[in-house]
Amino acid sequence: MTESQGTYEQPYSSSAPVNPEWPPPPPYQPITEPAPHRKKRTRGPVGLLAAVAIVAAAVGGGTAYAFQELTGEGTTATAGTSTTVVPTGKRGDVAAIAAAVSPSVVEINATLAGGSSTGSGVIITSDGEIVTNNHVVSGASSIKVRTSDGRSHTAEVVGTDSSKDLALIKLRGASGLKPAALGDSGGVQVGDTVVAIGSPEGLTGTVTSGIVSALNRDVTVSTDENQGQGGDGQWPFQFGGREFNGDTGSSTTTYKAIQTDASLNPGNSGGALIDASGHVIGINSAMYAGSQAASSSDAGSIGLGFAIPVDTVKSDLAKLRAGSGS
Repeated sequence: MTESQGTYEQPYSSSAPVNPEWPPPPPYQPITEPAPHRKKRTRGPVGLLAAVAIVAAAVGGGTAYAFQELTGEGTTATAGTSTTVVPTGKRGDVAAIAAAVSPSVVEINATLAGGSSTGSGVIITSDGEIVTNNHVVSGASSIKVRTSDGRSHTAEVVGTDSSKDLALIKLRGASGLKPAALGDSGGVQVGDTVVAIGSPEGLTGTVTSGIVSALNRDVTVSTDENQGQGGDGQWPFQFGGREFNGDTGSSTTTYKAIQTDASLNPGNSGGALIDASGHVIGINSAMYAGSQAASSSDAGSIGLGFAIPVDTVKSDLAKLRAGSGS
């Protein structure tokens, strides 16, 4: 190469000798395509939670009960918006509601100092926690419970709350029971279809139906342990300034109740008031017997019954489980 032709500068330097027969090196190095990036499959907690969510969505209403069984028998089955007790196509069907919830309602027989008391109760855990009225078991020396399959169990009082007329009892050595799904009484409306299940006059598993007649009715009950306790699971109470089923005495408490025209009779106390989806929305507690009845034993339903809202029950459970007695 002559001076007039200039000089040739290589784009890169190399100390190795250059064979004139070799082809000249390329002016740039070829660009190598990067290997495609493969996303790493998530196997940690996030992936697991996503899988659980998908399974829960597929299972639907069965997840509440399955979760209860996995997390321990003592978990209360509380109904959510997705909890299915009665199939959607059977909503409001009294026969379907009765078939689904009857196994969760029991008959209670309490032995008292002056006789006996018969009432009802609602199973809330598979190991035998049962909610009932305080007046059904108040002052009891022994308690026998009969489940819907005819089996008899011995029970003991865990806690009572006379101010709300509620009590929690527990079966001894029980397992595998079907707990009722506790609903949301805050969403109840006048005119809603309801079903009542209990043991009036000792007739276990009796089913009646009706509607919600009114909400927030003031019902006043006695808080004296043995005040007016009869042998029919009733309790003296006041409504509209009048007394029913006996004298309530001087020590009383008042609670807001759901009024229903579903037939309630002596022995229904402590049983379940259920909505169209099969969720328990109240604990039946009192009945208006009418002024024509000579005594509580002659009383019969005239379509005015009262139930403690289930939201009151749920808010009181921790106190009852702690063994409170008041």
